[in-house]
Amino acid sequence: MNEMDLKTKIEGLEKAIKEHQDFTNTYQSQLKSTQQELVDYNKPEITPMMMDDIHDAVEKAVEGFDFTNTDNYEFEYGMEYDGKVYCESVDLQCAYELTEQIINNIYKLFKEVDCPTDEENARDDKEAEELADNS
Repeated sequence: MNEMDLKTKIEGLEKAIKEHQDFTNTYQSQLKSTQQELVDYNKPEITPMMMDDIHDAVEKAVEGFDFTNTDNYEFEYGMEYDGKVYCESVDLQCAYELTEQIINNIYKLFKEVDCPTDEENARDDKEAEELADNS
């Protein structure tokens, strides 16, 4: 199925749900399944090898982060009734630095390209239709 077929099927199922409340559960489960297919259809494809590369990049960034630097944390202390002091919470204050390291390592795996414009997408769709008609 292509994107247009999935969208058409979703519209048909939504209409059927309104017209036939008796079969609502069946149609709703089909609708959810088809909606998920559409979400999955628009996802970029990735190979298992590329997933491994991304995993390794994230792992290296996390391993390279200095978790031992106490300046990276904010501690909140509490006191019990018997006078014992305890650490109530620990917050990582520089999560952005860890995020930045992870993102930079992932960026190194890809080359950046320009996003296609709506005009380019429309032109590509028209060309695809013409090729299909000529077949």
